[in-house]
Order: sequence, then structure tokens, then C-alpha cells
Amino acid sequence: MSDDKTSNPANETEHLFELRHLTLDDFEGIKALMDVVYRNNGGAFTKKRYQAQINTFADGQICIEDKGRVVAAAFSVIVDYEKFGDKHTYEEITGDAYISTHDPKGDVLYGVDFFVDPEYRGLRLGRRLYEARKELCRNLNLKSIMAGGRIPNYSRYANEMTPFEYIEQVKAKEIHDPTLSFQMSNGFEVKQVMKAYLPEDNQSMGFATLLQWHNMYYDAEKPSLLDSKFSSARIGLVQWQMRYFDSVQDMLVQVEYFVDALSDYKCDLAVLPEFFNAPLMGLSESEAPIDAIWHLAEYTSEILSAISELAISYNINIIAGSMPLIEDDELYNVSYLCHRDGRIDSQYKLHPTPYEKNGWLMKGGDKLAAFETDFGKIGILICYDVEFPELARLLSEEQIQILCVPFWTDTKNGYLRVRRCAQARAIENECYVAIAGSVGNLPKVDNVDIQYGQTAVFSPSDFAFPHDAIVSETTPNTEMMLIVDLDLDKLEKLQNEGSVRNYLDKRRDLYRVQWIGEK
Repeated sequence: MSDDKTSNPANETEHLFELRHLTLDDFEGIKALMDVVYRNNGGAFTKKRYQAQINTFADGQICIEDKGRVVAAAFSVIVDYEKFGDKHTYEEITGDAYISTHDPKGDVLYGVDFFVDPEYRGLRLGRRLYEARKELCRNLNLKSIMAGGRIPNYSRYANEMTPFEYIEQVKAKEIHDPTLSFQMSNGFEVKQVMKAYLPEDNQSMGFATLLQWHNMYYDAEKPSLLDSKFSSARIGLVQWQMRYFDSVQDMLVQVEYFVDALSDYKCDLAVLPEFFNAPLMGLSESEAPIDAIWHLAEYTSEILSAISELAISYNINIIAGSMPLIEDDELYNVSYLCHRDGRIDSQYKLHPTPYEKNGWLMKGGDKLAAFETDFGKIGILICYDVEFPELARLLSEEQIQILCVPFWTDTKNGYLRVRRCAQARAIENECYVAIAGSVGNLPKVDNVDIQYGQTAVFSPSDFAFPHDAIVSETTPNTEMMLIVDLDLDKLEKLQNEGSVRNYLDKRRDLYRVQWIGEK
């Protein structure tokens, strides 16, 4: 796969569009855009409304940005449409734009707002947003998309015809209405005319069209995705070749290559190895290992920010292996989960190896967490941590489905410790365990001179899973990617119907594993 697009500076092209979810940090950009689009209609949402929309239904709020500037956006809410019926107002069905009416068990995706920067009209950005809404509707198994549509050109004809006559003229393409003509060209039908939908909309004279797009794939027997558990996940693991890099940007080009490839295969998650950025230790002016690792920590913020942007732009969650972090003058080893909606979670390595403690003066973290993702619940244990079964047991109590283990081992016996323990954790806790490591040699970088690794995904051991409890594995010591589909429904069935039932049969009346540290 070509890396050309990563090597070209963004300013070499006129536009660089990215379709993504909105985040809380986008408010100022949204406000500036809405103040332009709605300068004659009250201007932008308040910050409280915007925050409520993102916090209530983040997946429904999307935008297109051009080189970091938001130039178009669409806001949505899921509603139980029968509660409102066709005779509703904008304020009623959207909760006055706070989307307090959001119902994850509802059946209709309702359009709250939609706008494009006037400077960007004609580039079909609106069509991109509409297609994204339709995809969301299909993925969530909702009946339809509905919205109240403005008819801004109606004020020019109000003395000549009724709203019904105006709509018929637009349908016949004898009159062009910038909003209604666009909506109908994108497959929306006018269900009826609504009065006083937006009383302050003088251009539409207070009228609006009730628009509907039917989801032909809607299955009444199948629950909405938001009201059901995830049935599968596709994960991609990178068996990373250690190589020299002259700069952080050179390394990020290689990272983007893998992210791009895994995104093309529609992976939900990409996993990088522990200390995948270790080659940058070679940029330290000092040859002392302790100076090199502390120098490496100086790049962590920049790398994390870049990988988070990749997660958003390539629409894939990324476990950014692990990287050293200096915090309160102490050195830690931290794995970051970059969600594709822009959120970032972290899991500190709790057990530094003897070398990490003595050679690098590294400290262990003091928190353990299970992470909710948009495909299921996962845990992260960095390398040596997987050799402590209590940690995986605690995550199992949080009902994780996938345990991810970024690792970094130099010898085969070190690798086998990680592998054997990962396999045991999969059986003990009835979950999938995915391990991702690095390979290759860097003779001039101390303690990175040799690597041994084989990336793999392990399953519980029962009839529904592979006979050897290995879902898939790579060729050892060769740079490559591993992509696997994981059936999450099998895990729930195993708990209740397996040959043995570790989770259910555990003697909780006799013993327990208890976290006594900080929550």
C-alpha cells in the first residue's frame, strides 16, 4: 500500500476533508460556523445545548472539517416517534435542542440541525453528511430518518400560493428551494406540512415540511444496536518491525501506514506493541539507557496526539501500544486507548520488570480499568502484567470480552512467559486475549538490540472455539499484520452452556480477588 498521502504536506492540496464525530472541543468552531449560517435566525446553539448533545448521543453528532476547520455539521437524536406523532414542534421533539428526548430504544433518527459553510456549498458536503446519517440509521436498525425541513424561499411566494402549492412546485422542479430541493434529491419524501414548527423562521413563514427517509433494511424482529449487545468485533494487531527513525514524523508515517491498512479492512480496533516507539531512543544525545528512556518520554505527548487524530480520521479505535510518561518527576509505562470519537483512556503498567525498575527507575501505576468501546468491553494489561492472574480476574468481574496485551520481549523464553500466561487468562476468564509484539534488531540502541515476538489471538478452550484455542497467529519475527473476527456471542453462550463454566462455577463463598487500591 502506498504511503504517498502521508508524505504530502496538507497545504499542497486546496482541501483536506475529514468526516468525523463532533467532540466537546469543537464548540468554538461550531459556534463560529452557526453564527454565519444563522446570522438572521438567532445564531449558534448555546454551549450548554452543544455539550448536552455530545454527552447524550455522541454518535449522532457528526461534522466535516477541512484542515482542522469545521465547515459542515449534522446533529441527530433517537426518539420513540409515537410519543410525538406528526403534529409536533421543533422544541417538543428535540427538547429545545438539548435532546433530552433521546431514547436509545426509540425507532426513528430525528434530524436536529444541519448546515454547511456558505463558502463550501457546491462541494457536495451536505450529501456526505446525509449519507453518514443514513449509514447510522441502518447500523442502528432504526425505521427511518425524519426531520422538520425549512422552506426558506417560501417567503418570496407566500402572497401567490399556499405552502402545499409551493411544495408541489418544488417537487416539479419549477421552483428551487435550497433546503427542500436538496432534501428531496437525497431520497427524502415530504410527509406533510407543519405549522408553527419554528415560529421564528420568517423565511419559511413558520412553516416546515415533515420529511422522511425509509430504511429499507429495517428489521422489526431485530433490536436497535443501542438496545443490544455487540455480536462481533474485528481487531487488527501490528507485529512491528523495529527500525531506525530520524524523527518522530518518520515513525508516525509508519504508524499511519498500518492504521490506514487496518482501517481499509474495517477493523474496529488496531493494537500496537509495547514501546513501539523505542527506536527513537537512538535520538538521545546520551548513550546511557536511563537517559535514553527518559528522553523517549519527551515524545509521548506529540505521538499520542497524532495517533488520536489517526483514530478519528481513519474511523478506528487504536491501542497505542505503550509509551514512557514522566509524571510528577516519575517515569511510568502507559498504554493509551484512542477512541475513534476522540476520547483517550489510559492504563498504566502496574508491574515494571526488574530491569525497568532498576535500569530505568520506572514506577508502577496504581489503577486498573475496564474500558467501554463502541464494539464491546475491553481490558489492557501491558506485557509483564499478564503474568499476574489477579489483574485479569478483576477485569473479568467487570465483564470484559477482549483482553489486549501489548508486549515487548527480547528472547523466546521471555516471549513464552507472556504467551503461556495470556493463553491461561483466556481460559480462566472466558474471554479473548490478543497479544501484539515487536520484532527485529537495533544493534546501536541499548536494550533494544534484539527482539523475539509472535503476535496472536487466543480464545477459551471449548467446542465453539478453535481446537487449540488459538484464533490466529503470525509468523514469528516477521513484520506483518494479523486481522481476526471475534464472535462475542460465543463468550456469553460459553458462560452458560460450556463444558466447564469457570465464571459461574467460581466458589465466591470461599474466596475472592479484591482490589484494595485506588478506584
